[in-house]
Amino acid sequence: MQIRISVGNPQSIYRQIADQIRRAVVTGELSVGEAIPSVRQLAKELVINPNTVAKAYGELTRDGVLEGQPGRGYIVANRKNIYTKTERLRRLDQVLDSLVSEAITLGFSGDELLERLSKRLEKLLPDQSLP
Repeated sequence: MQIRISVGNPQSIYRQIADQIRRAVVTGELSVGEAIPSVRQLAKELVINPNTVAKAYGELTRDGVLEGQPGRGYIVANRKNIYTKTERLRRLDQVLDSLVSEAITLGFSGDELLERLSKRLEKLLPDQSLP
C-alpha cells in the first residue's frame, strides 16, 4: 500500500492518511492481520511529523480499523461494529451532509450525485450488488 499526501489538499494530512488506510482495508488491498508501517517509518517516508501519523493511527484504532499489537506495531483489525446503530447513522449523516453540500456548491444535480456515488460504490465494493 502506497500512501500519498497532497499538500494542496484542503483535507488535513492525518485525515488523508486515515482515509487512504480505510480505503485500502475496504477494497481488500490490506487484509485482516496485515501489518502497516510503524508511525516513525511512515512519518519518515512521507517527511511529516510522527505525531500526524500517530493521530491518524489513533483514530483508526478508536474506530476499530486497526489494533495495536505490543512489539508488532499496528495491524488491520477484524471488522467489528464498535458503535451503536444510532451512532453509525449519526456519523454517516454527518459525512453525507458534507458531501451533498460540496456537490451542490460544485453545481452537481441530485441525479448526478447519485450516479457518481453509485459508480464509486461499485468501484470500492465490486462484489456487492447495488440497487
